[in-house]
Amino acid sequence: MAVATSFDELMASVQRSAVHLEMRDGYTRSSEAFIAWRGGYRGAPTNAPSQDWRELVRTTTARGVKIQRARIVSEPLSDFVQFEYDITAEHNAAAGEQVRWLARRDASDLMLPGNDLWIFDDRVVQFLHFAGDGTYLDSTYDDDARLVKVCSDSFAAVWARATPHENYRPTD
Repeated sequence: MAVATSFDELMASVQRSAVHLEMRDGYTRSSEAFIAWRGGYRGAPTNAPSQDWRELVRTTTARGVKIQRARIVSEPLSDFVQFEYDITAEHNAAAGEQVRWLARRDASDLMLPGNDLWIFDDRVVQFLHFAGDGTYLDSTYDDDARLVKVCSDSFAAVWARATPHENYRPTD
């Protein structure tokens, strides 16, 4: 069954967990933060969307919600994923996200959804749709219990196998 909702509404209502599975080697390359990183800036992104994200994570985790992000990545890392790696400690983790990394070659035997996703309290899944160049297109939501369970099980398998950010060292 399709769910008519929004990411903001789900984050506001989540009570236990919000988990995010990323499986692409690149996202919106026109983002201000990525462009600054390519220009040599190496701190946490300072643009408004990045600051808004950190504030959302801080307020959500302050309510006792666990936010986990698992990234399945090709190694050596693409330039965009290297950017994500470089900002994770100061951007994601400092705000309260738990982040883990899994080399794509170590995920071959896992059954994974076809799209990046968010799962909210194991009750709603949000699929994120991107163009081939990594540009975000749109999202769809679903609360079908069987589909949510399949996605939750996939995330759990990745999470169990992935390396916490503080211990992950990408291969060259």
